[in-house]
Amino acid sequence: MTSGLWELVLKGVWTTVQLLVFSALLGAAVAFVVGIARTHRLWIVRFLAGFYTEVFRGTSALVMIFWVFFVLPPAFGWQLVPMWAGTLALGLTYGAYGAEIVRGGLAAVDPAQREGGVALGFTPAQRLRKILLPQAVPEMIPPFSNLIVELLKGTALVSVMGMGDLAFSGNLVRLALQESAEIYTYVLLIYFVIAFLLTRVMRGLEHRLKAGLR
Repeated sequence: MTSGLWELVLKGVWTTVQLLVFSALLGAAVAFVVGIARTHRLWIVRFLAGFYTEVFRGTSALVMIFWVFFVLPPAFGWQLVPMWAGTLALGLTYGAYGAEIVRGGLAAVDPAQREGGVALGFTPAQRLRKILLPQAVPEMIPPFSNLIVELLKGTALVSVMGMGDLAFSGNLVRLALQESAEIYTYVLLIYFVIAFLLTRVMRGLEHRLKAGLR
């Protein structure tokens, strides 16, 4: 490939990385808020959190991107740029999956730990912050690692909006060179390298958190 085509691919990689970071941050915030809400003592809070989770887990991320990018603008009179439309759709969708990871992690903490917090006179917020989350978060890292790799692969869906991510840029290069095997092999390898680095980072974070817990 020429230097100009490689530059196009690298711009696509940068766009994909930005989208991944923004979507992961939004998804993590949603996951913890909704996941914690699913363990709330008030049934209405649990119901609303569960409803959100079921809706976003039960809908296609691709259709959600279409909905955010094409349906919201005429409905509300404003237009999201592709980056923020993709971030919103992916963050809300994958955040729903993350909420189940958070809920499961909190539920896995030994009930005796909760009872100990009650005996010490901790408020629910204090029990969550000082007892439950420090023990649950290290156990959440492996499933979150899988989820962020799935999110990375899900970023390719934004190419339907004409957004210049890695998948979209790779397709443009393929059309320019009329060479599918070589270009898509490069694209696959780039996705693999990014995913491999993500899993290494998450594994290091898991070891660090577990060492601190001990």
